[in-house]
Amino acid sequence: MRFAAVSRLLLQALGAMFVQQTFAAMGRNIPTVIAPAILDDLSIDPAWIGVYVAIGALAALVFQLGCGSYIIRFGALRTSQAALLMLAVALAACALAGPMAIFIFVAVIGAGGSAVSTPASSHLLGRYSPPRQAPLVFSIKQTAVPVGLLLAGLAGPALTGLWGWRAAVLIGAAACAGFALMLEPLRREFDADRKPQTRFHLSDLSGTIRVVTRGRELRALSLACFAFNGLQTVFTAYFVTWLVEMGHGLALAGAVFSLAMIVAVPGRIVWGWVGSTIAQPGTVMGWLALGMAVGAVALGLTGAGTSLVLIGAVAIVISLTALSWHGVLLSEAARLAPEGLRGAATGGVLSFGQLGGLLLPLAYSASLWATGGHGLGFALCGLPALAAGIALLARRQPNSFSR
Repeated sequence: MRFAAVSRLLLQALGAMFVQQTFAAMGRNIPTVIAPAILDDLSIDPAWIGVYVAIGALAALVFQLGCGSYIIRFGALRTSQAALLMLAVALAACALAGPMAIFIFVAVIGAGGSAVSTPASSHLLGRYSPPRQAPLVFSIKQTAVPVGLLLAGLAGPALTGLWGWRAAVLIGAAACAGFALMLEPLRREFDADRKPQTRFHLSDLSGTIRVVTRGRELRALSLACFAFNGLQTVFTAYFVTWLVEMGHGLALAGAVFSLAMIVAVPGRIVWGWVGSTIAQPGTVMGWLALGMAVGAVALGLTGAGTSLVLIGAVAIVISLTALSWHGVLLSEAARLAPEGLRGAATGGVLSFGQLGGLLLPLAYSASLWATGGHGLGFALCGLPALAAGIALLARRQPNSFSR
């Protein structure tokens, strides 16, 4: 009976966190998916996308470093609600104000809200997931991100075509706020482990860093996350704009982007199953890293004369690798975390990912400014993944599963 109750709670937690991350990913990425319309309306140079994304990554880094205490004090579900409401406020401000609001509100508040959604969901699922099946459970939950990107890629351009980009982001804001309210009935159970006496201190930021750097395995995960998230951020931020600059319409570019996102959904589940059954998570991540590096270089070699079918095929390779590693890596972070610090450890590992999301888009923007083209930027941003893949596969993996 107790097992049945735990299974039921696990399914409820997985469902709630899946939808929460779907809306978080959709809200976070609507502005970048419809960026061509925003850039044209506000007369902004496309190279500023990298700066916008880098500011968001910096904000997300700070939020993820500091969110551990808040998750413990208020609970993972309340933190998830706060994340969605922050996104709603950021999107509404983006639609109702000018260019500076886009950088200040969406890049900072929106990115911060999106950033804490993953540590919060990892903290919650870590309570209910059987350790042996954790890679699969976390991978299923993380399929919500490509689902959210899929929704952004389909709904964003469609709503922009009907009513303009401001209406599109306002609808996204309403969706985020609406689901935050829908989570409230689940709070009593899922925030039962909160500790209201916990206080936030500035030293928590450095403490989170210490959690993930004092152990060799968490440190390796952090460095891999730097490479993986950096490349993912560059791809999701620039791919649609790049296609539009090559002469394809916004709706068609969004459709190709959405197709790639669809592939990431089964991809994450497959890699989670592989990491739970037939291969060690480190080995899985190593091969994914090599695959995403190859995909980034291949994308860098394409151009205006390249068939859209071939570009779509390369995007699918990147989707199956650079957008499909999350569940395997996050389950390992939760498994290796000190007791009671799953949210903090996950936030610490992801903060290195946000550092990649800060630096690699800036490198991409610098390449775009210097060359006037996108190809070199994609190739350069695949190099850290190549290094991470070699390092992960060179490490000696355990002989058996110990979860």
